[in-house]
Amino acid sequence: MDKHDTTTYSVQLYIYDLSRGMARNLSPIMLGKQLDGIWHSAIVVYGDEFYFGGVGISSCSPGGTMLGSPDTVVELGNTEVTEEIFMDYLSSLGENTYRGDKYRLFEHNCNTFTNEVAQFLTGRKIPSYITDLPSEVLSTPFGQILRPILDSIHIAPPGGNIINGRHS
Repeated sequence: MDKHDTTTYSVQLYIYDLSRGMARNLSPIMLGKQLDGIWHSAIVVYGDEFYFGGVGISSCSPGGTMLGSPDTVVELGNTEVTEEIFMDYLSSLGENTYRGDKYRLFEHNCNTFTNEVAQFLTGRKIPSYITDLPSEVLSTPFGQILRPILDSIHIAPPGGNIINGRHS
């Protein structure tokens, strides 16, 4: 098959600092190390933004959550996966691995989701400074003290549509 017969879709990673700059200023005092942000990430493909939070997998128009415009946009490359195949893939993720009740701030969060989806679509991982953030926080004494509180936090930016709200 001729390479030019295949439609490709650009895949972007939208990165948001949930602390809106506070992590950069407060982390040296609170954690004894510099964190540049508390990252929330989403995949943008087929004209929509997809993310995982405490309600499961959601979508919205790009930049359409309460978080507004992303702080950073990373081009992850192109995919030949069709939107139909992608939506089937998301549905299966939403029924099992990425149900809302499976959300864990440190081990299984929006960034775990975007990393997995990025690899499915492009074969590329998201930047490691995002996926390494939980271990950066937990490696500090204060992070260990805060862990029980932080573990109970479910982040789900308002403004999206839940793709798969079924619970089993």
